[in-house]
Amino acid sequence: MGLLLLDRAQLEIKSEGDALALYEAGQRRGTVPAKLIDRCVIHGAQTRLDTGVLIKLAEVGVTTLLMSPRQTRRIAIVLGPHHNDAAVRLAQACRVVDGAWCDQWALGVVRAKLTRQRRTLRLLQAQRPDARKPLFDALQALDASLRDLPAAPSHGGEAEGAHGALPDLANLRGREGAAARAYFAGLAGVMPPALQFTGRNRRPPRDPVNACLSLGYTLLHAQAVQACSVAGLDPLLGFYHRPAFGRESLASDLIEPLRPAVDLWVWEQLRSRDLREEHFTLDKGACLLGKAGRAQFYASWEASAAPWRRWLRARTRQLAATLRADGEPWLAHPDEDDETC
Repeated sequence: MGLLLLDRAQLEIKSEGDALALYEAGQRRGTVPAKLIDRCVIHGAQTRLDTGVLIKLAEVGVTTLLMSPRQTRRIAIVLGPHHNDAAVRLAQACRVVDGAWCDQWALGVVRAKLTRQRRTLRLLQAQRPDARKPLFDALQALDASLRDLPAAPSHGGEAEGAHGALPDLANLRGREGAAARAYFAGLAGVMPPALQFTGRNRRPPRDPVNACLSLGYTLLHAQAVQACSVAGLDPLLGFYHRPAFGRESLASDLIEPLRPAVDLWVWEQLRSRDLREEHFTLDKGACLLGKAGRAQFYASWEASAAPWRRWLRARTRQLAATLRADGEPWLAHPDEDDETC
């Protein structure tokens, strides 16, 4: 299964049996079997489709991502049928208010992210020996941060085998933030100077690197939301990123260790010139990825992101299995329920 990208003017999508029919300027351009689609991304307001299309996509479990017409910002996400495993969500909600669990989970998230950042910088160091100084400085800072952290939890937020006192969430966020500043300073040392990348910025991204990072993180986050839904987890209830109105905090937790892999992928796209300066425009301080650039971005993303999607599916299944065992004793038995219809 794969990605269906809808990013053309005068495009109309219709549901026809078990397939989607694509029309452009009134002319039929072909069909796509719905069962072959895993994700659908709609860019812009000019694509036309009726509710039958959204229903068909939802029925077959497709996650539909509605993106801003020009920016890298998500407008909405449409998921398929929800998982029916109440035991998982009951236990997840209890874990959210369990401070020890949240501290253990958060430590694992931060350690995994810093370890992956270090790996990314090492790979860049091998590719760019001319950028030795900024990469060396960033690695020194990351090594110091990792040394200060206790041993990581073993799995699923469990602290079996961990040594040392667990830092609280505020402490961890401070350490993660300091490491991120050092890491992005190292990353800036290998980016083409013409792109004017000096560090991470967003809302809006102000340079091509940040525009690509924002879009990549948005796509990865949507995939994490989908993986949570399939596994029966509530994407809103995170343990490191605390629950907040309108934020899928668990999805944010899950993608943290994968962000450095996206960073490396973005660097490769820009280094190879698959994405170039002419693919971007500036509008009122915001750097926008144009239509030709988006086509290249999504094609390369689809060819590279499969391992990240597999990791998210495995991680959410593992977490759901851990939580299900805790939540099942709270479920009612069928003969205990009142007749409701």
